[in-house]
Order: sequence, then C-alpha cells, then structure tokens
Amino acid sequence: MLSRPLADSSPSNRLRWLPYLFAAGAVFWLIQLTQFAAVLTAPAGREQLQQTLANAGFASNAAALLFVESAIIVFFEASAITLHAAAYYGLRKYRPWGWVAAIITSAAWSLIILGIPVMVFLLRRRTRSAYGIP
Repeated sequence: MLSRPLADSSPSNRLRWLPYLFAAGAVFWLIQLTQFAAVLTAPAGREQLQQTLANAGFASNAAALLFVESAIIVFFEASAITLHAAAYYGLRKYRPWGWVAAIITSAAWSLIILGIPVMVFLLRRRTRSAYGIP
C-alpha cells in the first residue's frame, strides 16, 4: 500500500462538499425508485401504465411490455443509486476508486448538462491529486 505524504493526505476544504453532492444524488434516485415501485405495486397504478401503453399503440401485449419497461427503469435507477453511493463512500475516504465512480456519475449527469461543472471540478489537478490520481 502506498502512503501519501502528510501534506497530500489532508485536502482543502473545497473538497469537503463533494461527497455530499453525490449523497444527494443517491437520495434523489432512491426517492425516484420508491415512487416508481409504489406505482407498480398499486393495482390502479399498473392499470394506468397499461392504459398509457395501450393508448400509445401497444394494445396487443401491454402487460409484457410493461414488465420489460419496468425492469429497465428499475435497473437504471438501481445503477444510479449504486454509482452515487460508491462515489460518496469513495470520495469520503479519498480513494481513487471513489474518484473514478464520481467521474462516471458526472459523465452520466453531463448528458443533461448538470454534471459538466462537477466533472470539470473533478478533473482539476488539485482534485485528482487529493485522491491519488496522477
């Protein structure tokens, strides 16, 4: 295990807020997953989703399509929760894998432009060196 000099092990106060940004993202996706699970488990919610699919032209096998669509949404949201949690725990311990998880998460958020400022902050030399990335 490589040990860092004492000066490198205590990053500046500017990095303290970074893990909590990803924790907030994990909470956001947990809320989204809970709301979607509530809609799926309620008979009226499933009926409304099947009716929406039928109105969109998928009347022949709406139940199977609803299952596939629900599995994709749950997988996407669970992956987002996992990435945010990995970034949170890794960034709190100043681990390189936490920085990598944060980069992947920021890249995904940059698809809707929200993650670009965070990604720029993560890619700065001072931030990289705080997490042991050359």
